[in-house]
Formats: sequence, C-alpha cells, structure tokens
Amino acid sequence: MNEQPIIEARGLTLSFGTIPALRDVDVELYLGEILAIVGESGSGKTTLLNVLSGQQQPQSGIVTYRDPAGAAHDVHAMPAPMLRTLQRSDWGFVHQDPRRSLRMNVSAGGNVGERLMAQGARHYGEIRTQALDWLQQVEIDADRIDDLPRTFSGGMLQRLQIARTLVTHPRLVFMDEPTGGLDVSVQARLLDLIRSLVARLGVAVVLVTHDIAVARLLGHRLAVMQRGRVVETGLTDQVLDDPRHPYTQLLVSSVLQA
Repeated sequence: MNEQPIIEARGLTLSFGTIPALRDVDVELYLGEILAIVGESGSGKTTLLNVLSGQQQPQSGIVTYRDPAGAAHDVHAMPAPMLRTLQRSDWGFVHQDPRRSLRMNVSAGGNVGERLMAQGARHYGEIRTQALDWLQQVEIDADRIDDLPRTFSGGMLQRLQIARTLVTHPRLVFMDEPTGGLDVSVQARLLDLIRSLVARLGVAVVLVTHDIAVARLLGHRLAVMQRGRVVETGLTDQVLDDPRHPYTQLLVSSVLQA
C-alpha cells in the first residue's frame, strides 16, 4: 500500500437548506483497496461520493487527489477541462442504473470502445480487439459484441458498464450501489466479478452501498455514516464483528435479525 492516499477528504461540510448532508467528514483511500461507505437512506453516503468525485461542491473542506506522479490536486479547484479528462481516464464511475453511462443505441463493443476513443485511440481493429477482450472479462459472450444494450438483461448491462469503465485502466473508481435492483443470484455473480477485477487491476474503489453483506464481501475498510457524519470507520471485519458506535450496532443487528 502506498504511503500517501490516492484521494483524501478533510472537513467536508455540505447542507441542503437546513438539512446537513455532510458534517466535518474525513476519509482517505489508498491504491489497491476498497472503501465501503454504508448507512441508511439520507445518511449522506451518496452525497459524499458525489463530492469526492467532483460532481458536487462542498461548502467547506477539501478533497485532494494524487496523480501517478504523486502531485496533489484540489479536486474542486481544478479547471473543468482537467476534471473532465480525469473522469474519462484516471477515474471511472459505476452507477446503480447502468443506463446513466451506457448509450443504449450503440453496440456493446461500441460502448466499450468509446471510452478508448475518448483517450485518443483511433485504430478500429485495436479498439474492437480490446472491447472484445473486456466483454469476455466481464463474462459477456463474444458474439454479443454488436448487439445493442437494450437487448441485455439487468446483470449484463451492469457488467457492460463495468467493462466500459475499466477498459482504460483507471486508478480510482467510484461505485454507487452497483448491485442494487438485481436479484440475489445475479448480485453474487457480479460481486465475485468486481472483487476479482479490482484485485487483479490494483485500483482504488469508493463503494457506496446500503447492503452490509456487499460491504463485508468487497470492502477492505468501512465507513459508517449517520446524518451526514462518519460515526465509525476501520477494517471492515473489525467494524462489523465488533461495532462500537450504537448506530453501527443497530445496522449490524438489523441484518442479523433479518
């Protein structure tokens, strides 16, 4: 693990009117690890993801990203073109609804290839070869490369989104409820796929989920949020097996009693 985090936040605060979404939040993430952020609806976890990824501006605090050379950048002070370049190269985003990032009227291979083209790839044969390789890595049959995403199942759409995201080998990936809305058997297969790909590529992942079981399976570290605050953080198994904060105890006990 690197000595310095790839991304860290200090003192993040954000309110929507009188409702606090983030209250003095500190988090950090290192290359090769998955930080799972859990909490009930309205706890601030998705807001935190949006602020970390530069999609939302905090009222106070700073988010620092370290590039491959180790230089530190204030995410919210970046020029917009620089942030957009990061979001399609060094960073990736996996949404709960893959339709947010996929183009439904473009073939599966085209969806994967577009991200390569955004980085300057122009050789059609090489783009198609890489797209085919990534479709196979996410367990989509090679003969579906020219099919439109609208013919895919929900699980296949999510795997296609993951292929599109990872084809450029980003260093940092933001995942927002990546298994939400999928049935249990599809979830299990997708979680195994995510875990193996992340481990092999050595990327850093910020994972937002309401599902404690997902957090336990994927997260190396866990941050528990309640009403905009991180109330407990630590190694995932340590936090879930011996929760200290009453809210974490409540979350864990509700899962055990379900």
